[in-house]
Order: sequence, then structure tokens, then C-alpha cells
Amino acid sequence: MNESCRTLLIIDDDKPLRSRIAAFLKDSGYKVLEAADGASGLALFDRGDIELVITDLRLPGVDGLQVLRGLFEKSEDTPVIVISGAGVMSDVIAALRFGAIDYFIKPTIDLDALQCSVKKALQRRDLVTENETYRETLEQVNKDLHENLRILERDQLAGGQVQRRLLPKPLTCPNGYRAAQRIVPSLYLSGDFIDYAYIKKRYLAFYLADVSGHGASSAFVTIWLKHLVSKMVREEGLFADQSSFADGANTMLHAINRELNETSLGHHLTIFVGVIDTHSQQMRYAVAGHLPMPLLIGDDGAEFLHGSGKPVGIFHEADWQVYATALPKKFSLVCFSDGVLEILPPTTLQEKEAYLMELLQHNGQSLAAVCDAIGLDEVTAMPDDIAVLTITRGY
Repeated sequence: MNESCRTLLIIDDDKPLRSRIAAFLKDSGYKVLEAADGASGLALFDRGDIELVITDLRLPGVDGLQVLRGLFEKSEDTPVIVISGAGVMSDVIAALRFGAIDYFIKPTIDLDALQCSVKKALQRRDLVTENETYRETLEQVNKDLHENLRILERDQLAGGQVQRRLLPKPLTCPNGYRAAQRIVPSLYLSGDFIDYAYIKKRYLAFYLADVSGHGASSAFVTIWLKHLVSKMVREEGLFADQSSFADGANTMLHAINRELNETSLGHHLTIFVGVIDTHSQQMRYAVAGHLPMPLLIGDDGAEFLHGSGKPVGIFHEADWQVYATALPKKFSLVCFSDGVLEILPPTTLQEKEAYLMELLQHNGQSLAAVCDAIGLDEVTAMPDDIAVLTITRGY
């Protein structure tokens, strides 16, 4: 800060010395007020804007130590420099105890040294003030941050409730087919989503999607996906007849891919889409970058479905093959999002898939059995969202 903006107060009944100090400090650029006794000095200080005080210890009426005490009570941060003709050690100690930052002995006061002491004292005062301002600012920022986090947490909790309400309830269809799902988000909101429906009393359609990223933006895409697919089923007859059963998975992926690219939501997704003709036990499915592949478990053992395809929302021009398989009369189809791979102990993908197959070939008959087998309820640190979908018959 410019010295011309700094106001100093000199309290001393020795007028020649007081005037000499005042003149020197004024020449150095300071604004200087003068008082001949302690009472007058305290009165001037009460007017405000005084940033440093130079006072004698031996004053008429209110002495220097009383002045020091009064200044300390009024403002602990204002630096005080003591000058005195009595170089008594007890006075020095008393002055320092009452907050004096320096001590000069009359009459041979080195004015250059005094000016240096004044400059350093004001610099220290500025640093204290800056630190206090910084602390107050930091406290306010932390307070605002905590408030914003509280609002964000509340909004995410509300969003999570909305998202969970959009997930399907367990479904039982004629001919013994059952569908169930569970999603465990790594955050309040999930980028994984599952949906299924029994259409025209014949077709059991389902999908498991994993949206790129985490948090609110990814969760928004899952809600948009639910709306888009529901609209296709309701208004366009998706999976409602033999033609759509045969190619509906490809049609659905094309629609999602087109919408994602046209709306530029900034996300892509991997997805497994399947539809079962419950009358003929035939299944058609398409794969869009999904891993691990669903596990088909029957009396003869367990095997991963085969298939591959590009993720949705990256390529403007893409096509997906629709695969066909006949389902046994008694089976369990278990689908996972790739978050499950993060909680399996092996290190490579092939080892994880082999471990998963061995784990579930005798424990995959229901959603509860699957979750128990992979220890889903025992996971303490969820590195990614985990979604589990089971389609069963005969169990």
C-alpha cells in the first residue's frame, strides 16, 4: 500500500522531538497526527483510520503503559512503537507485554531505524489483515461449497429416486418366464439401466444399457432411453409381431444411434437387446459393444452367448447383426453390465469370464442367487455401476 495512504499517531509530551519525528515521517510519505498526552492520543485514536501508534512511556496524566493497555483493548491488531527516555528493563518488558512491537530510547533516536520499524510493522499488519480476509473468504467459500454440495446431494438423491421408479418391477409371464433386475450405482445416480416388458401376450423384450460416464448427465441419458424405447413399443409396434421379433433389436439400436448423434448429448452407450418368443422358446438378440456377454445357464451347464457389435452413439453409419438361439425349456439368462468385472478377483478379462461362469453355473437360477454368488451385498467400494438382469424359466 502507498505510504501516503497510511495514517500514524505520535503521542509524546516532548514537542521538539515529537515534531522532529512527525516531520521526518511526513517527508517519508505518511500522514501523521500528533498528541501531547495520553488522553488526547486515545481520543484521536478513537476517530479511526490510525494504522500505527508511536508513544512515549512517560506521559502526563494517562501514562504510556495505560495508553498501551487502552490501545490493545481498542484494537489488538494496531502496531505500537514505544519511545522513552528511561531505559529501564522493567519498562521495556511491560511495554512488550502490552503489545509494543519495538522500543526506542531517547534522546538519540535513529530516525532511519524508526522509519524502518514503522515500515515493517505496517507490512506485518497488512499481512495479518490479508490473512484474516483470506480466512474469512475461505470460510465463506467453504460454507458456499458445503451448501452447494448439500443442494447437489439433495438433487441427486431426488434424481436417483426418479430413476429407480422408472426401473421395471419383477415380471412373471405365462409359460413360466420371469424377469428381475437389480442396479447398484457407484454414485447417487446410475449410468446403467435395465428395462423389460411382456408385449402382445407373447414377446418378452428386454435390454441392459451402460451409458458412458457417471453422474447426472449419464443418468439423464438412461431416462431419455426409457422414454424413446417405450415410445417405439407403444407407437411403432416394436417387438409386437413376428417381423419385429426377427429384426426389432436392430431397429431399436438404429433409432437410439440416430437420436444420440442428432441430439449431441455427448454420451455413447453399450447395450444388449433381446426378445424372446415365449410361444416358440426362440430368442433374437443384438450386441452393441456390451461386455461381458450374457450367460445362458441350463441343465447341461453354462455358456456365454456369442456376438459382437459397435457401441451406440459413436458412428453415424452402423449396423447390428441380430443373432438367434433356441432356449431350453429350463434355463436362466444372466446379464451384467461391465461394472461386475471390477469386483471379480482375477486380473484378465478371460480369467474373469471363466470365474463368472464357474461361479454361476450352479448359482444362477434367480436374481437373489446371482447377487449372493458374486457377493454384491458385500462390496464396500463400488468402482462402477453394476447392473444385473435375470430372465428365467422353470426355476
